[in-house]
Amino acid sequence: MEIVKLTALELSSKIRAGELTAPEAVEALAQRVKALDDSLNCYVGFDVEKALERAENAQKMINAGGAVSLLAGVPIAVKDNICTKGEETTCASNMLKGFVPPYNATVIEKLLAAGAVPCGKTNMDEFAMGSTTETSAFGVVKNPWNTSCVAGGSSGGSAAAVAADEAFAALGSDTGGSVRQPCAFCNVTGLKSTYGAVSRYGLIAYASSLEQVGVIGKNAADTAALFGIISGRDERDLTSVSSAPVDLNSVINAADLKGKKIGIPTDFFDGAVDSDVAETVFSSVEVFRSLGAEAEHFSMPLVRYAVPVYYVIACAEASSNLSRYDGVKYGFRAAGETLNDVYVNTRSQGFGQEAKKRIMLGNFVLSGGYYDEYYKKALQAKGLITAAFNDALKKYDYILSPVAPSTAMKIGQGISNPLQMYLGDVYTVMANITGLPALALPCGFSRGGMPVGFQLIGRAFGEQPLLEAGNSFQRVTDYHLQKPEGRCADEL
Repeated sequence: MEIVKLTALELSSKIRAGELTAPEAVEALAQRVKALDDSLNCYVGFDVEKALERAENAQKMINAGGAVSLLAGVPIAVKDNICTKGEETTCASNMLKGFVPPYNATVIEKLLAAGAVPCGKTNMDEFAMGSTTETSAFGVVKNPWNTSCVAGGSSGGSAAAVAADEAFAALGSDTGGSVRQPCAFCNVTGLKSTYGAVSRYGLIAYASSLEQVGVIGKNAADTAALFGIISGRDERDLTSVSSAPVDLNSVINAADLKGKKIGIPTDFFDGAVDSDVAETVFSSVEVFRSLGAEAEHFSMPLVRYAVPVYYVIACAEASSNLSRYDGVKYGFRAAGETLNDVYVNTRSQGFGQEAKKRIMLGNFVLSGGYYDEYYKKALQAKGLITAAFNDALKKYDYILSPVAPSTAMKIGQGISNPLQMYLGDVYTVMANITGLPALALPCGFSRGGMPVGFQLIGRAFGEQPLLEAGNSFQRVTDYHLQKPEGRCADEL
């Protein structure tokens, strides 16, 4: 089999068995990226020399018989908002072009310690603000299944790279669905973990109370292996907590789901979702029933408040987090006769339209006359939504829903209709509002041949049962094995 077609766990097994080496894997991947990425634009940077250096170090660890992980020697793509020492990290923004972090994010340190190989920086929406990866200063990422469609966002580069075999697995970040939605659009598997399960140290902040580093793989087992490496307590991130490590063997050997209960909120299917998506997601419910799980519908009317709550809180936190980019400390600096001119010119020229829009919205909802009316109410509604989910998860082991109300939209459609783009986050933002873990899985294709995904939301720090359910589903289905090669077209 061609090296790039291997799953991450398959590749690592071959490397540890001496059938391949980590540098060979990097070289094969670099050739794949060189051949395909001009048409897909998944990467904003792929430093082959640095990747080979890391691969050689990983190979030495493996050869020495050191304590390495089940992903030892595997190249892992990294979203461009995760700091990598000595490697440009821009958040796909003109504001940070040329910024080279002097340190590694905790998740990068953990990958290196495990013998994995951080490899390439993937394209994204500017500062993770968007659902289509069209707001990037480096241009739009194209969907490998149809290059006239978006890959999703904001982790579109990471998801598209895994789907196109330009990455064995990837790190992303998920603030309101930024890992799960592009996974659904590109037919790959993605995990947004419980808030605090993974350190955010070195993740360039957008909305600190909502975002988490997420993982993307070709299947649930790869996703579990990568999450197991990066999760855990970090003294440099006081929001991170210790939790039980993922038992990968239990995930891989998960067979049936007897005794498990799945709840399906009826409100998630009230008119907003395309019929193609709804039918395909409901077919996944029947698969779970065949595995022994019980599934029933229930009402969760608070869902209608999720999108406004999310955007009020996210924009408020963005306006604070992005205030540091003023042309003085680091990154882009515009000319000006006075200090105020430098501030205004830098932020006017450095930020794109979407970032400016969210900064302005955030300043508005935090302003003296509107704080109580918008931001305070959003926090109160967040508490109600969290309580509703926690109550539901006392009865159900998982909550099942679509990832997005439609398949991948045409390039330009979301930018021209931002309200439609924002409403597309209706199913995913709830896991971020509540801090709960959620796993996105491929479950079929629309009539036009585009991937459809569903998500399972679980209890806090319940990544293990989520991944077991995901692997059980993938043991009896082959949607995740389908590849875009031969099916990619310019028109639906």
